[in-house]
Amino acid sequence: MKKMFTPKIVLRLRPLLTVAALFALNTVSAFAQSTTFNSTDLKTGISNSLAVIMMFGFVLGIFSVIYGGFAIRRGDVDQGKMSILGGAIIAAAPAAVYAFYKIFGLDSSSAVGVGTF
Repeated sequence: MKKMFTPKIVLRLRPLLTVAALFALNTVSAFAQSTTFNSTDLKTGISNSLAVIMMFGFVLGIFSVIYGGFAIRRGDVDQGKMSILGGAIIAAAPAAVYAFYKIFGLDSSSAVGVGTF
């Protein structure tokens, strides 16, 4: 027994199949790209990703320090001190990483850049 699709389902499937076909045809061109691996592009991408993460961490650390100040003002001294300490550690992490890279001589030939301060 053969089951027929209703015209309503066929009308919904046509755009979906069109998009799937276009997607499949576009992915074929990705395989035609150069097969040479360039580690410089990878290093640059990782470096840029880490820079974005460090920026978010710095902003988060600053907000944590500010929150700690408000917590102390409210009277929650223990929570405020911990928040300030944690925020300072988070905000200072990029500088600490940069210092370790400099101390151990990894800044010139490292896999990822830590930027200039």
